[in-house]
Amino acid sequence: MAVTRKPGGDRGPRGSVRIIGGRWRGTRLPVADSPGLRPTSDRVRETLFNWLGPMLPGARALDLFAGSGALGLEAVSRGAREALLVERDERLAGALDQAVAKLGAGDQVRVVRADALAFLAAPLHGRFDVVFLDPPFAAESWERVLGSLGPWLADDAWLYVESPAGAPVQAGPDWRLHRAGATRDARYALHRRRPRGRSG
Repeated sequence: MAVTRKPGGDRGPRGSVRIIGGRWRGTRLPVADSPGLRPTSDRVRETLFNWLGPMLPGARALDLFAGSGALGLEAVSRGAREALLVERDERLAGALDQAVAKLGAGDQVRVVRADALAFLAAPLHGRFDVVFLDPPFAAESWERVLGSLGPWLADDAWLYVESPAGAPVQAGPDWRLHRAGATRDARYALHRRRPRGRSG
């Protein structure tokens, strides 16, 4: 979940993000300073997880381009069974390890140091019910990642995509838009995987 750091806003103290719901509600977690990092705001996360709420209990979540880890960790806080956080930046991955340790969540959350596309090309770690896709906007990685996701998805998977407000990303024919919203800087959308054999 990486994009550009915004000054002020609802992130709280510089270098931390806050889990806003579930068993870890209110916990602030360390975030390493990294160029291009833009944790999803509290307001957007609150909206997203209100949409996802009934689907989270027992789910497996995959947080690609994890950044601060706020999406994957929020999912586990709100009932997901486990989360895999994929992050190639060593400083950010180290901060994720600190966050997992602080939460005592090592049995549910795994941090993988890898490029997201290289990770998706590797042997499967199982299928996921919820995938968070929020790459650095400048990298324009959405299309390549979307094309590689299929084997990793549960049949009824959900996909969250965050993209620039002025250039929203279309998830493609394998997905049906469930809900969407926008801020000044970004468009955020939740999609449901279409049943196999159907594209309408």
